[in-house]
Parts: sequence; structure tokens; C-alpha cells
Amino acid sequence: MKTQSKLTPEQIRFFHEEGYVIVPDVFDPADLEPLRKALHAEIGHKVRELQAEGKLTDLHADLDFDHQLAAIHQDSAENGMAVMRHLEGLRGGGFHAPEMFEVIAHPNLLAAVSVLLDTKEVVASSVYRIRPKLPSLGRGNVPWHQDSGYLASHCDDQMIITCWVPMVDATVENGCMQILPRTHQGALAKHHAGGNAGFLVIKDEDLPADPRQAITANCPRGGVVFMTNLTPHCSTPNYSDHIRWSTDLRYQSAEVPNNVGMWPELVTDEGRADDEFYEKINVACYPPEADFLVSSAKTPEKVTDYAEYVKRRETYDSVTVGLRAIRPWPEVAKTAR
Repeated sequence: MKTQSKLTPEQIRFFHEEGYVIVPDVFDPADLEPLRKALHAEIGHKVRELQAEGKLTDLHADLDFDHQLAAIHQDSAENGMAVMRHLEGLRGGGFHAPEMFEVIAHPNLLAAVSVLLDTKEVVASSVYRIRPKLPSLGRGNVPWHQDSGYLASHCDDQMIITCWVPMVDATVENGCMQILPRTHQGALAKHHAGGNAGFLVIKDEDLPADPRQAITANCPRGGVVFMTNLTPHCSTPNYSDHIRWSTDLRYQSAEVPNNVGMWPELVTDEGRADDEFYEKINVACYPPEADFLVSSAKTPEKVTDYAEYVKRRETYDSVTVGLRAIRPWPEVAKTAR
């Protein structure tokens, strides 16, 4: 396995000036094949479960990873959504197989992140998602937003890097991202709740630049789109005949507020939901999900292994109430009247 020890000076400069950088060769494409196979196997497991419940008859088992789920959804939107919810990593579920952890902790990816963060003490941030964007399914179209819109306000001035990893070549045809460059140095834009598929959305009038200035983030399989948490981006429709599979991972310096070493009972509200309390315990930027140390030169013995990662993920997933809510945003419908 090729290990890329650092990004080029030009790529590092571009990231900090533009708010993003597309690196086409972080992974060997073959490095992502175990994750693709594991996800395909998980789809098979879930559809057999649905079949046993009498909810579907045709598993489309003859189709490959890039087409099977789309065929299932075409037969039954309910079944397709059940599989997607099972994979996407929403509260109370999610996919955290060994192959997922291997991508999160991949040495090439961590080396690049470490350089961009300028630290070897790296935490994998609280939230990541598997993203299956099905052909012609509007649910996968993500409106303009900044990732900080989903995070707690005390982290607005912190650097949290989103690594968007496509598992197929991401193109205009299959719905790659759009990014507004050089717009990440200002304050967080006003967001609204209730955008397409429940996502947050920045209205055009609140964007820090004209959306016509957006760049198209084509990215080959094996590449990564690195963005700051204040970089506005959106996701376009998939007009192809295959699923645009991707995952988005988040990393931060260990000095940024996190819940490494904390368990949910230490950060639940329990009547103490005030800023002073959360400042005292250095509450994570996204409290509902687990953070874990993935790289450290100071304390390498504390780097999270796979077993601990699973334990932390499952423990946080099991807590359905009590974790501090992220900042409220006004609803789109209420402001559109």
C-alpha cells in the first residue's frame, strides 16, 4: 500500500485559500473495494431480512453494488428507504464494519488530514455518513449548507475538515458536489431547517457568494474532496444509471472540543443545559455521536482500535434522549410565507 506522507505545498496552500482541495490519488482505488464489498454484503443481509418479513420478493441479487439498491427502490420506495436508513449511520443504527474503520483510519488519509490540520493529534469527528445517491431520486439532492450549520456554535471558529470520499467516479452526470470557493473565512451563514429531505439549507440570498460562481467537484474513485467546516457546498441530481456511493468523514485537532474519553452519561442534559456547564466539560462539537482518537504522536497507545470504536459508536447510538441539541434554525416554511 502506497503511503502519501504529505500533500504538496501547492495543495496545502490551495486548501487554505480556497476552502477546499480535490486530491485525486489519496487512495489506490483498490483500497476502497473491501468497503464496497462489505456494504454490498450488508445490503444483501438487509434485503433478506425484508424478504423474511414478507416485504419483498425480488432481491435483485444478480445486480452489482452500483445497481442493486436502485432496483430495490424502484420496486418499492419503502424497502429502498429501509435499506438506506440501515446504512446511512443515522441515530440508532449505522454501518461500522471493520472495512469502514479501515477507511477512516487509512494512513494516506490521516497523513493528508494531519498536514492540513498542522497536527499529529487527530480526532475522527462525531459524525460520518454513508451516502447512496440513487438515480433520479430527489432525496439525494443536498441543498447549499456549511457543515458548521449542523455543529454547536462554540465550534464555529474551529477547523473541522470534511473528507468526502466517492466510491465511484463522481461526475456531473451522477451528482457530484458544487462548492463555493474562497467563502470560508467569514462568519457562518444563516441556515434554515426543513430543506430537501430534511437537510439544512442556506437560501441564495444568504450565501456568501453568487451560486453561479460555484465550481464542480469532479473526483475520481480513490480521490478525496477536502473541505473546511465553513465551506458552502451542495449536491446535484444523479442523472446516471448507477448509484453514486460516497462517504463523508470528519477530522479535527485533539485540541478542538470533543468527547474522546467521555461516555454519554457525562454529557447528557439532566437539567444542566447551560453554556457554562458545557464549556466546563468541553462538550463536543456534535455531542450526539462518539469522537475517537485516530492519530497521535504524543500518546500512540491511546489511539482507538476497532473494538473500542465499535463500543463507542454503539453506546452513543443507544442514547436516544438527553444529549444536548444542536442550535435551532428557523424553518424554511415559516420564513417563506
